[in-house]
Amino acid sequence: MEGSVSSLPLIASRSLVERMIPFYFLLSLAAVVLLSGAAATPVSERGVSTAATKAPGTPCTSFDHRKEWRDLTVEQRLDYINAILCLHKLPPRDKTRAATSRYEEFQATHILLTDRVHSVGHFLPWHRHLGTLYGNALREECGYNGPTAYWDWSRDADVSTPILQSPIFDPVTGFGGDGVPGTYTLPPDPKNESAIGPFPGGFGGRIWKGCVMDGPFKDTVFHLGPGRMITDHCLVRGVDDQWKPMLTSENVKNMLKARNYEEFRLVIDAFNGIHGGGHILVGGEMTNTYSAGADPLFYLHHANLDRVWWHWQQADPANRLYDLSGPTTKGGKIPVTLDFELDFPALGPNITVRDTMDSALEPNCFTYE
Repeated sequence: MEGSVSSLPLIASRSLVERMIPFYFLLSLAAVVLLSGAAATPVSERGVSTAATKAPGTPCTSFDHRKEWRDLTVEQRLDYINAILCLHKLPPRDKTRAATSRYEEFQATHILLTDRVHSVGHFLPWHRHLGTLYGNALREECGYNGPTAYWDWSRDADVSTPILQSPIFDPVTGFGGDGVPGTYTLPPDPKNESAIGPFPGGFGGRIWKGCVMDGPFKDTVFHLGPGRMITDHCLVRGVDDQWKPMLTSENVKNMLKARNYEEFRLVIDAFNGIHGGGHILVGGEMTNTYSAGADPLFYLHHANLDRVWWHWQQADPANRLYDLSGPTTKGGKIPVTLDFELDFPALGPNITVRDTMDSALEPNCFTYE
């Protein structure tokens, strides 16, 4: 789809958006419908991003040429995975929070801000910069020298082969496969902090199928999640091919027909949107609005969402590069503006939405290949 995205027709009917249902309704609705290698050596304990020293809005002098996972060399894929394992070994910068590692610090920030950065106008800008900070950490704190990776799930959804045959799930050069049934049980949730279920007809067992028992993260213990809970658990998945149609290139093309940012952001998060589709396809912790960042595929999925937004912007930069709309709070009435401040506790300094919009300016400095 890379070669044709920017030339797609850009006309959308209002009925397309009006028919859509926000993503976070997807998981509850679906419940009703469905009755290794050695880690890299840490470079530094704190690893301050060099990008943070450059003024936002200044022209970039170098670029991160982001690539699809299977377009990386095998060496780059292994280096990327080892850098993630390295982040798991690094201590958190803010030791007053529940995160036990630098990797979990990214997840903890997402958990903390979930209710403020979803179903709002700055959903895409906030997650764009989260991905930039994550990529910076892989390079500057753990020595990764390759491009930021994304997962173009359309390349898997457009073919009839099972999704688990995708290189993304390879046990050696990927992120491991599906959860194994019977290896994980959802914890008791007396304080209603898990943001899970209830699930009728055993659907919870399908989504939270079990622990991933192969690949580089099979022995990793996660401490945050599900939801806002703090529990020691494995990487949980429940891969399900039935959600592949939500992620086809045809569906992406239809979303790219949005005429303005308001239509685009709504269609991305719709019932059959690509945001929810990528999360529920992987299943397990990836389906949790709060703690999805436990799964490293979270970052490759959101990088691809950002790539789709980037293509939409690049198709008409004069009108789309700084096009913005939507509320500042979930269900709120105050519209977001380009000067709205985004925060990233323990990850980096606050920036404005404006600072995220142009990939050719600091602190972004990326293109997609």
